[in-house]
Amino acid sequence: MKTKKILITTIIVLIFSGQLIVPVRAQKNPENKSTLLAFNDKGKMYIGVDYYPEHWPRERWETDCKLMKEAGFNVVRLAEFAWVLMEPSEGKFEFDWLDDFLVLADKYGIKAILGTPTAVMPAWAARKYPETLATKKNGQKIVWGARKNNCFSSGTYRLLSERITKAMAEHFANTPNVIGWQTDNEFAGPVCHCDICLGNFQDWLREKHGTLEKLNEAWGTHFWGHKVQTWGEIQIPDCTGEGSWSPTGNPGACYDWRQFNSWLNVRFQHEQVKIIREICPDNHFVTHNLMSFHPEVSYYDLAKDLDFVSWDNYPVWNKPTISYGAAMAADLMRGIKEKNFWIMEQTAGACGWGNFFRNPRPGEIRKISYQQLAHGADAQIWFRWRTCTAGREQYWHGLLGHDGKPLRRYKEAAQVASEYRSIEKYLVGTTIKSDVAIVYDYNSIWSLWGQSGFEGNNVRDAVSRYYNAFFRAGINVDIVNTTADFSKYKLVLTPDLIVLPDKLAGKLNDYVKTGGVLLADCRTGVKDEYNLVHKRTLPGLLSPMLGIEIQEYGAITPDFSYELISDRLFSDKFTATMYVDWVIPKDAEKVAGYNQWHLENFAAVTRHGFGKGSGWYVGTIVKEEQFYDKLVEQLLKDANINKFIELPEGVEASVRQGNGNKLLFLINHTEEPKKVIVPKDKSDLLNGGKTGDFIELGIYGVAVIKL
Repeated sequence: MKTKKILITTIIVLIFSGQLIVPVRAQKNPENKSTLLAFNDKGKMYIGVDYYPEHWPRERWETDCKLMKEAGFNVVRLAEFAWVLMEPSEGKFEFDWLDDFLVLADKYGIKAILGTPTAVMPAWAARKYPETLATKKNGQKIVWGARKNNCFSSGTYRLLSERITKAMAEHFANTPNVIGWQTDNEFAGPVCHCDICLGNFQDWLREKHGTLEKLNEAWGTHFWGHKVQTWGEIQIPDCTGEGSWSPTGNPGACYDWRQFNSWLNVRFQHEQVKIIREICPDNHFVTHNLMSFHPEVSYYDLAKDLDFVSWDNYPVWNKPTISYGAAMAADLMRGIKEKNFWIMEQTAGACGWGNFFRNPRPGEIRKISYQQLAHGADAQIWFRWRTCTAGREQYWHGLLGHDGKPLRRYKEAAQVASEYRSIEKYLVGTTIKSDVAIVYDYNSIWSLWGQSGFEGNNVRDAVSRYYNAFFRAGINVDIVNTTADFSKYKLVLTPDLIVLPDKLAGKLNDYVKTGGVLLADCRTGVKDEYNLVHKRTLPGLLSPMLGIEIQEYGAITPDFSYELISDRLFSDKFTATMYVDWVIPKDAEKVAGYNQWHLENFAAVTRHGFGKGSGWYVGTIVKEEQFYDKLVEQLLKDANINKFIELPEGVEASVRQGNGNKLLFLINHTEEPKKVIVPKDKSDLLNGGKTGDFIELGIYGVAVIKL
């Protein structure tokens, strides 16, 4: 019997290994599908909760459905962790319990999104097919009992995944209130180090590079004598470690290893999406719940198979603060497919596994929800309905507490749903239209992951320095891929774009030449598409456009800093930290410099007219956020972008427009009332009536004004 099992498993692995180098292609889906499916056939927005009927007695189900309906909810997400309940033993499927709940939900007008449950394999799968479990770096198998413990290279696991997906799709294809699917849950590994992954990595490298000669060139294996002479000599590189001397793995190999692991996740999802699209009706959507700026998977690649992206929004952790990060993540989600998104998990209470963090304060759940609506969320689902009484997430609180009573958090969510219902007719067909784009590049993320260059350097922090300043200025921003059409924007920023292929450099030059305003900064253009350093004086092919040359650079360690000086950009005292480019302003104007003897002839900030546009460069990182406010003010003037509103500190503004409507959202992120000067005689959609000279926002207050 054991021999037979091994033989079957081996055959499965061989079958799937043969599919390894087949490119992942996006499934066809209607371009406007997300707009259509964000609202039901009666123009109602989808608002609801993540619900786990398997956690509660059947006699409680109807009570919960009644409470959901009373709160104004009309959708639930189900089953993403229920594999063993739907397939209790291999090949035996039991959907009756889920059918029963779906019938009950339909009775109360509640639609359902089903999750493919492959983030947690059943115990029988791990026991029967141990090769499905991921292997740690030290060679030990991950112990079954958590989630996300599978090997994405395992042909066995892929087959099991396809089988449960196919069974679910066939069973629920014609269930009246099933409207869509969420693939798996929060793709992000695990990173497996098993022999199958090694073999797949070698195959993937052969497909990418073609020949060993090209691979050796791309990895620069002449260094340290690391030339490989057969594909079998390639090992999984050491891409982890702490401190300035780690990791020790070849940077090119680590770069490819990260691309490969992203590709594994994308391929795994692709196989599920293909099945769903072949079996389910066209009006079933497919989405996935992304995790903000998680760096392990390229969300641009993952999203190609999806109708729209969703994401999980948890901004409440420590002390109350302005939610820059949640707004920035929302703008990335919208930029991934350049269309609106869903919130699949919205903060409903205090979060935590071993320890829990603070509880959202009164009004904060509402504020969090409106911020996402303001940035393009077309549907919102709270996580979770009721706080678990068992398992790892006993302290990840829902709208209802452990006692199941509909108290403060439930009532606040119900208020949000009621208010959304009152304005949903104005939301249909609206989105964000931005004049400003910030490029967010996974290749640069993966390059800096292995060699940050200077301590603390990473793409997300680089983006946030500029994004937060636009936030404070009340300017909407798109966060986009390098493949985006830059001509749509008056101003484009490329923070920390360390990986700069020649084709992309040409695209940026053309953008400025034809009238765009571009800002680049530290470490721009250092490496090529293989993560090799360009053999050029920085910033390489961008040098003529930026009008500068950088022959030297260095880190600024925490024990010292430089003072910035400028007679044009600012009069305050600002501090250069972490890093400094010794920027030679050849043709560019020196906008800011350093009050330091050895840097007197170099620039900190430059501007250069090029063609019909202009290129800006910032060669350091500034400690004070006010510097970026001053810089953004100048960039907006240069790009001829007008600020449409003046905001008090802590208040956010965003505009959704389209389909004949233009809606201004105002959100107070502080715990004190704020007055905002607004356009007069406009409809105040939440409070009724017309606006006066200003509007007053209470603690965590929001307003929606129809312009």
